[in-house]
Amino acid sequence: MPIRSTALGRGLALAAVPALLLAGCAGPTRGAPDIQRDTPSPSCLVHQTREPADRYTAGRDADTVAVLELMRYYTANGRAPYCDGKPPTAADRAWQQLYTRLGGDPARL
Repeated sequence: MPIRSTALGRGLALAAVPALLLAGCAGPTRGAPDIQRDTPSPSCLVHQTREPADRYTAGRDADTVAVLELMRYYTANGRAPYCDGKPPTAADRAWQQLYTRLGGDPARL
């Protein structure tokens, strides 16, 4: 019986490892965009690491100043290439979709 318990324990431990690894890859958390405040007119965009937080969604809990900053950033810089030359990530697309959903011009992206 102890052999089976040990084998079962090892099997459970091995099954838990992929689940723990995948939990770390659950995707970006929600938050504020990196709008490159230190560079008012960036020549390229940085990839966003987080998807839009609720305060950006123009709902009842929206932060008007934050939404306007987001709109200004994408209106002025949305067509710039990404600094690393790679395509938009899922988080980048979430911000772009929010921009257009809030009334931003898709041609500016």
